[in-house]
Amino acid sequence: MSSNLSMIFAADVSGLPPQNFSNAYRKYVDFRQVTSGGKADLYVCRDTNLGRPVMLKKLRPDIQDYEKELGRLLREARITSQLQHPATVPLYELGQDDSGQWYFAMKKIEGQTLFEIIVGLAKREPEVEKHFNLPRLLTIFSQVGEALSYAHTRGVIHRDIKPENIVVGMFGEVTLIDWGAAKVWGMASEGDEIRGESRGGTPLYMSPEQILGHRPVDERTDVFSMGIVLYEMLAQREPFRGPSIKDTFDNIINQAPVPPREAAPHRVIPERIEQICLKAMEKEPADRFGSMRELVGEINEFMNEALTRQ
Repeated sequence: MSSNLSMIFAADVSGLPPQNFSNAYRKYVDFRQVTSGGKADLYVCRDTNLGRPVMLKKLRPDIQDYEKELGRLLREARITSQLQHPATVPLYELGQDDSGQWYFAMKKIEGQTLFEIIVGLAKREPEVEKHFNLPRLLTIFSQVGEALSYAHTRGVIHRDIKPENIVVGMFGEVTLIDWGAAKVWGMASEGDEIRGESRGGTPLYMSPEQILGHRPVDERTDVFSMGIVLYEMLAQREPFRGPSIKDTFDNIINQAPVPPREAAPHRVIPERIEQICLKAMEKEPADRFGSMRELVGEINEFMNEALTRQ
């Protein structure tokens, strides 16, 4: 597994005051665009004051004057900054660049996404299988679940949990990223009342109530999405994918998923883990785990019992 870690050099940790010190936007240099999609662009750059790489997120230039999108960006920054957990992203600064465009700066996360790991497992790549056996995958799942449990106690629902938003580092660190679709309990709705037009979520990972939009979403929506992530960890395929978004939504609302052990007969999947996975993906919120803590507790209990049996 290759390393993409940022090196630390003596020049970056000098005890001398930084030359041309500034708390203005010009302290950021060496910009490299990482992503450009949706409503915002993401950049890697260097903070010359502290000599460290950072990530900057800002609206695309063509929509930077849209009040609604600016509100979403600023809300994401404030939500992220208030979630102080080892598996969330530290936010460093909210500011404006030289042209007055709003941005926020945050920690540059190192590692590979869970999506990349699952693809490697699906291809049966020996190096990936060596590092990411079932106990390791369940540990990653538990770490993400703990971060979500923490967020839920703060009144925040992520609403866009998927393998692409889970980053696994080389030293055991796990980070849940992209809180742009997060919703705070009591926050005004943004289109949730319209079927299939919920602001929160990626179609393959949305809960039935997100799609239908006729009831408020709560932490059990994140439980459902985590059930899908667990399913992919076990079977290396999505449980509800259809040929179109409409078909995918219909599957999520109406169709029971193929049990993981049937979907991936070549893999060793404990029956209890399969049961936990399927319960998390129940159509009715009342039939799922009542909280993320309860779901994570079931996973941890299984792992503890497995260690005891060894």
